[in-house]
Amino acid sequence: MRAALIASCVFAASASAQTPPAPLPGQVTAPGTVTAAGFVPAPVLQGGEVFLLYPPGSPFLKADRVTEPELNNMTNGVPGRIQSIVNIHNPSIELHRVDGGSNTGAAVILIPGGGHNTLNVGTEGSDLVSYFYQYGVTTLILRNRLRRDGYDAAVDAVYDAQQAVRTVRARAQEWRLDPHKIGVMGFSAGAELVAPAAILYDAFDRTNNTAGNPLKGISSRPDFAVLVYPGPTPFARNRDTAIPIDAPPTFIVSAGTDDAVHAQWADEFFAAFLKARIPNLEMHIYGNGVHGNGLKDRGGTPFGTWRDRFIDWFRDLGFLGKPGVETRASKDVQAHVAAPPAPARGRGGFGIDKGHLRAAPGT
Repeated sequence: MRAALIASCVFAASASAQTPPAPLPGQVTAPGTVTAAGFVPAPVLQGGEVFLLYPPGSPFLKADRVTEPELNNMTNGVPGRIQSIVNIHNPSIELHRVDGGSNTGAAVILIPGGGHNTLNVGTEGSDLVSYFYQYGVTTLILRNRLRRDGYDAAVDAVYDAQQAVRTVRARAQEWRLDPHKIGVMGFSAGAELVAPAAILYDAFDRTNNTAGNPLKGISSRPDFAVLVYPGPTPFARNRDTAIPIDAPPTFIVSAGTDDAVHAQWADEFFAAFLKARIPNLEMHIYGNGVHGNGLKDRGGTPFGTWRDRFIDWFRDLGFLGKPGVETRASKDVQAHVAAPPAPARGRGGFGIDKGHLRAAPGT
């Protein structure tokens, strides 16, 4: 399988192999096979095809752990339904194709949440496959490494997301995809990976375009990014984080007061991209709703219809058109790069530049 040799993050193998953790109640050892490249899990959903992100011996992986099987947390009362996965040491993507006649060439890499402690592949992964299938959109579920298993989410898991984009684009022709219609959709902790993947692609590509790398010259820039009730983005840590001139169009959604901290992180990302005048930016903050909603329409709450707003946006930007036809999103990015507008500067109602306002003591 094709994958890049990543030289930017090397893990030293421990002196002795670690014992895999024993399954907890409700946990089962994931079916799969052990190959020369490590453990290859079975798909979480019928019809899926699993592809590893890294080749055997990649310095990006912990050599003493890649053969450990993943552990599946099963949904109570629903036989065979996998809710979440842990013990991921050999990152992969699970491909779900669409019929040739309805294929738009668009592909969305789904990055489930779970607080970097589990990967919620049920509500934020497999449940979306059939939804996107009806629109002719190919889905890929990312199995990224987790903090609970000893990885740095801000480095290792983000690299997995970036490597996934590169891998899908490299195999676009083989999988009947349009290489200019490949994007990422993350939920909560998954959106925390999407955010840096949407701005740090140039640095990742420069580091990993080394001689002998099978993905040399393949861009990790997503053509669109979707943040669903995101965790903290780079702008939460540094509001002056640089935004590339060709940053992708982004769709952001969260509940409001009921999920205030994630709404705040969503707003920080939106404000930064809006200030940079990144085209085709859209955000929906709903008055009511709960965190971890996925596609669930809970009691008729409008938040449950966010996916329809996404499809409106996605169609408007041309991603649901025929493969090979340039999207509006692409044209707008090119126009923005050719003639970038001045960054936004907010002004008060009486012509007061908000950038010069300061809060009075005690406010």
